[in-house]
Amino acid sequence: MTFPARTLALPDRGALIAQARHAWLHGGASAGPAPLAPWIARSWQRCLAAGRTPDQRVVFDAVAPSAQRQAKERHGPLLGAARPVLERLSRAIAGTRYFAMLTDAQGTVIEVGPLSGHDDPATRSIARVGVDLSERAVGTTAIGAALAEQSAVWLHRGEHFFDDTSVYTCAGAPLFDPEGRCAGMLDLTGVNVVERPELQHLAEHSARAIQNAWLRSLPCALLLQFNWPGSLAALEAGVDGDGLLCLDADGLVLGANTVARQLLPLPSQGRGSATDLFAVPTSLLFDAAARHPTPAEVPLWSGLRLHVRALRRDGRATAGTAPAARLRDVQASLIEQAVREARGNVAEAARALGVSRATVYRKLSAGTGKR
Repeated sequence: MTFPARTLALPDRGALIAQARHAWLHGGASAGPAPLAPWIARSWQRCLAAGRTPDQRVVFDAVAPSAQRQAKERHGPLLGAARPVLERLSRAIAGTRYFAMLTDAQGTVIEVGPLSGHDDPATRSIARVGVDLSERAVGTTAIGAALAEQSAVWLHRGEHFFDDTSVYTCAGAPLFDPEGRCAGMLDLTGVNVVERPELQHLAEHSARAIQNAWLRSLPCALLLQFNWPGSLAALEAGVDGDGLLCLDADGLVLGANTVARQLLPLPSQGRGSATDLFAVPTSLLFDAAARHPTPAEVPLWSGLRLHVRALRRDGRATAGTAPAARLRDVQASLIEQAVREARGNVAEAARALGVSRATVYRKLSAGTGKR
């Protein structure tokens, strides 16, 4: 005997959002369970606390040409890094009814992607350089939420606070400058469109690409690309998921991407020195860029290790004219430094390096024999 296939009826997302609006904006949060993301609830609560109501009209103020010029002038480095990424992004979303915008850290639009086919009034209202799309101005949106939460978000129609903005569906991801400060956000928006939650990942991916391009534009003497052992991406495959650290000629950190700040004990904002991060002399990192194009395993002061590729200022590993540095020479130098720091205590140095005492003795003997 066969039985007909059974189809489970999934709850309508629009109905769930409507339930959330009724519970939170009209009946109060105690009116019943409502499927509302915590960050949306926080934004709605801020809007309510400011005395706003969902039925208030939203006016997108006209933008003076002088305001447009000032917005672009203030954010030259960010725009320079973003424009090639926005061009690639526009190709990725060309088959949808979404478009891209870039804002500063206050939620003011500083760049708009191609708008071919987007000639409706709702698009023209927001897709303008200089217009204020912050939470203060237009309530809950992906723009205000990404800036407030400093994480990627997805927002569909009635999840916006105001009724007037419920025609929009948008993904947002924050952008951070080389010193770790939130500098703005990337927004993908559609008007009266079908939900495409996968665009949240695309927004995050593109935001990381913009940050990496911004970091690479710095006048650094050395660029370090790194990740956990076995995780470092091939150079030709890009560095979207790897840490990037930009150093000046003295080994001071000029900038780092978000991944680098997760892998290394960098301050949440600001700079530092390579000698505070890596348990090797900074000179070895510079030598590696000139002589040794393959990644090397480098210890941190915490005892953890990273795979590190040292790159010249132009971002390419190169063999240079000097003979290739041998990995065992680097290892010997690390061991000698560890023994010095342990004041000759081999057992303590071995523990710090995570190797056996026999290995330390063997490497020290080999180094002495060479000299």
